[in-house]
Amino acid sequence: MSDFFGASVLRVEQPRRGPFARSKYKVMDGDGTVLALADETGARGRTETLRTVFPGKSELDARAVLLSTPDGEPLLIVDKERGRMLTAVRRPEGELVGTIRTERVGRLYRLYDGDDKRIGEIAVDVARSNFVVSDGEGNRVARVRKKWAGLATHLLTTADKYDVEIHDPVPEPLRTLAATTAIAMDMTLHESKDIT
Repeated sequence: MSDFFGASVLRVEQPRRGPFARSKYKVMDGDGTVLALADETGARGRTETLRTVFPGKSELDARAVLLSTPDGEPLLIVDKERGRMLTAVRRPEGELVGTIRTERVGRLYRLYDGDDKRIGEIAVDVARSNFVVSDGEGNRVARVRKKWAGLATHLLTTADKYDVEIHDPVPEPLRTLAATTAIAMDMTLHESKDIT
């Protein structure tokens, strides 16, 4: 099993890609060791692929990525439904770990476990670059920071980098949702490179 579930410091990178490429992420520990790779699941049709060319549209499309160990062992599926309202995190066999639901687009997201019990939230700053994950009592359990890579990189490419710091111990499934926050928020807020 990957150390992905035990690491307290993670780096999540989305490589540069063209508008027709699939969503991909690399998850590393604080020392740069690759713990997991994420690649978009399913094939897009021609219409869906063309929609990603037009800024402000791609964040509305449904998208899912399969997170696997470097050896190819499936770990999790991060599944963003159409729109910006719901992202589900599932085990490879389909078991629901939890959901991230939009309370206020770009500002506040509620976290629920697989039994639909509220277990925390994600608060987002105005610039959409700092994400604070809290438990149900409001205690901070993780912090995710999106690194600034410069104006041209931000506006013209999909390259994004995130630092994730988890304040252990954090109980499951909140810990798994905290560890996948960077990918979920990137798919929800940053994939299209729209200016909103």
